[in-house]
Amino acid sequence: MDASLGIRPSAGFALTTGSGRDRTRPMNHLAPDPARSPSLSRREVVAGLGAAAAAFTLPAQAQTGAPASPAAGLLDDAAWRMLALKPESATSLGLDTGAHAALRSGLEDRSAAGQAAVAALVRADLVRVEAVSDRGADPVTRTSLAVVKSAYRTALDGFALPYGDITVGSWRNTPYVVIQNVGAYIDVPRFLDSDHPVTTAADAESYLARLAQFPAVLAGETDRLKAAAAGGLIAPSFLLDKAIRQMGASLSAMGPQSTGGALVESLERRTREKGIAGDWAGRAREIVMKQVAPTLERQLAELIAQRKVAVPAAGMHQRPGGDAFYAWALRASTTTRMTPDEIHKLGLDALADLQGRMDPILRGLGYTSGTVGERMTALGADPRFQFPDNDEGRAQIIAFIQKRLATIRAQMPRAFSKLVRGNLEVRRLPPAEEPGAPGAYGGPGSIDGTIPGKMWINLGTTRLHNTYSLPTLVHHEAIPGHVWQGEYSNQLPTIRAMLAFNAYSEGWALYAETLGDELGVYDGDPVGQLGYLQSIAFRACRLVVDTGLHARGWTREQAIDWFANTNGSGRDEVTSEVERYCSWPGQACGYFIGRSEILRQRARAMAALGKAYDLRTFDNAVVEGGNVPLDVLAANIDAYIAGKK
Repeated sequence: MDASLGIRPSAGFALTTGSGRDRTRPMNHLAPDPARSPSLSRREVVAGLGAAAAAFTLPAQAQTGAPASPAAGLLDDAAWRMLALKPESATSLGLDTGAHAALRSGLEDRSAAGQAAVAALVRADLVRVEAVSDRGADPVTRTSLAVVKSAYRTALDGFALPYGDITVGSWRNTPYVVIQNVGAYIDVPRFLDSDHPVTTAADAESYLARLAQFPAVLAGETDRLKAAAAGGLIAPSFLLDKAIRQMGASLSAMGPQSTGGALVESLERRTREKGIAGDWAGRAREIVMKQVAPTLERQLAELIAQRKVAVPAAGMHQRPGGDAFYAWALRASTTTRMTPDEIHKLGLDALADLQGRMDPILRGLGYTSGTVGERMTALGADPRFQFPDNDEGRAQIIAFIQKRLATIRAQMPRAFSKLVRGNLEVRRLPPAEEPGAPGAYGGPGSIDGTIPGKMWINLGTTRLHNTYSLPTLVHHEAIPGHVWQGEYSNQLPTIRAMLAFNAYSEGWALYAETLGDELGVYDGDPVGQLGYLQSIAFRACRLVVDTGLHARGWTREQAIDWFANTNGSGRDEVTSEVERYCSWPGQACGYFIGRSEILRQRARAMAALGKAYDLRTFDNAVVEGGNVPLDVLAANIDAYIAGKK
């Protein structure tokens, strides 16, 4: 997502960490990049991909029969125990059917008691997982045990912190319970509209049941907001300003002069389309007007009260216990033990390398004066690459994305030996969410394919996008990025479709951008090549800005100025980015570190296998191994190399 955050917003659960084994330490320096290294040319990277494309085959679906071993049975039991506490995840994965149909009517408890229940479950199941033997287990189960141990240990370290919204299997670890991009006021309306199915009267009743629980969810968050403030933790003033505006807009849509807003309109529209008789809009409006709106008003009042004493200090370094929270957040996000200083230096070194490659391309286009950042700013201002900032421009962006999707789909047999469907729809973010959201994000749909994956695009202003940055965004969020990779994870045991590691997820999506370049989508298109390189440089800048904000005392304005001037990115985009880093400390560091490690593992496979190396089988080894911490990725590639030999 980062433009991107690419784990399904409502279904994931754990940003986690690896063990810090030595295999991950080389990420402190840049991995070989095949787009520039003389020893790893594009020709070598795509070796073996002649005229004969790989056949289009679908990997076998995850087994649904009896578990193959006690370990597999334990993992399945752990998944369902967690889903009982996170019923939205069951819906997003398409698992709220049959014996588990009751999950379709529930919402997660976001109160302090609800968080404590999750922590207690994680603690108990970690004991069970650590005690089980993997003797006789298949490789997938052995990997799954390692993944669960890593995820649960890191989550428990997070729950031990004095504050924060700690997730088990998502990228969204944050010190703040409710802010411009965090909270049920954003998540629940989007989830009910996009993931909760309405095909029968029972589905509509389940929608209403969830809507009736929404006030309790909001109230639980408000109590946690108050508790955090009592302990000295208050979000930066500029984040509160944005959250207050967004929440106010949501409340206005629920006012007495309105129809009840999106929560009512979604149910009314979908029951009408399916011909489901009943006064669904009236019943939903009653809940929204009399229960949801008053509870949301109280949450807004608490944010306004906190804004009166808030300060503009941006990072965790200036908050009580902030250094400890940031150290944990970095570990959770990168699945390494890299320090803020190491990450900061990695970003600066990588940026110098990338801009050294951008400079001659810019000169070839006639941009010869100024820094690379200044010249990229000038390129971004060129009307040839912009969209009209109106509804016509928004329609042009959607059409552009669809065209790029068709282009990259056709290349997938050259990059993968086994293909997935790429079940996907492109949707605009809800307008009320856009001011606090990134430029786009994406993730896979349900396991059974009934809920398609999504590429959500922020169209609040078309200035967030241009014709040379959108292709890489498509590769990152959709194909072969988050949506594509997630479909492979959906074929693993249920617990693996639920657990996600930021460095792997975002590292893969950034590697997917590199695949697009290697597959030739920018051949003869130097401006598109610049867009790709600027996108990678954008993630290098993130390393510098995130650590600058949270470990070096950078201000919001300092971070925005440095980012915009250094990378030539638009200020609208950069402002939203910097504010996101303030609310999700450490998350932005997973992208470049994850990509670097995937490229390092690929270079290792190429060196070990020589002529036997095949890009397609390597890529499948990475995605079929599932979403893992980076040390487990290294172990998976060990097995891949041994198998090929």
